[in-house]
Amino acid sequence: MDTTVERAFQKLEANLEELTKIYRSLLDIVRKEKELLLKADRISLEESNKLKEDLLFKLRAQDSLRSRYAMDLAGLIGADIENPRLLELAQKMAGSPAADRLRTQHSALDMLIKRITVINKENEEYANSALSTLNGAMNEIKETLSGKKTYEKKGGYKSGPQVSGNFVSKEA
Repeated sequence: MDTTVERAFQKLEANLEELTKIYRSLLDIVRKEKELLLKADRISLEESNKLKEDLLFKLRAQDSLRSRYAMDLAGLIGADIENPRLLELAQKMAGSPAADRLRTQHSALDMLIKRITVINKENEEYANSALSTLNGAMNEIKETLSGKKTYEKKGGYKSGPQVSGNFVSKEA
C-alpha cells in the first residue's frame, strides 16, 4: 500500500475506533436508562440524558470526520467519493489486512447501532407508557375534584367533591 493511502487509512481507522468507543458508551447509557425508567429515578434520568446528549454531540463531530476521511481514502483508491461506504472501501482494498480491519469495524459499528436502536425504542415505549398512565391518573383526579355541574331533582345545585364530606361516598 502506498504511503498516502496508508496515512488516509490510518486516519479513517483511528476515527472508526473512536466512533466505536463512543457508540459503546452510548449503548451503556441506554441500557442504564432502561433501569432508571423502571425505577422512575427522575434525577438520574436527567443526568443520563445529559450524558447522552454529550455523546451524541461527539458522535456528530466524529461522523463528519469519518465522512471526510472516507472521501479522502475513496479518492486515493478509486472508490465512490460522493458516498463512500466502508464495505466498498474494503472491497477496493481487497487482499490487504486493511480491508479485513474495515470489514470488522463496519460489522462492530453496525451491531452497536442496531442494539442501541432496539434498546432506545424499548425505552421510548416505557416512557410513553408511564406518561400515558400518569395522564390518565391526572385526568381522573381532575374529574373527581372538579365541581359537578348537574342539578338535583328539586332544582337545587348539587355540591361537588370539593365540599367537605363529598370526596368519598358515605355509602362506600
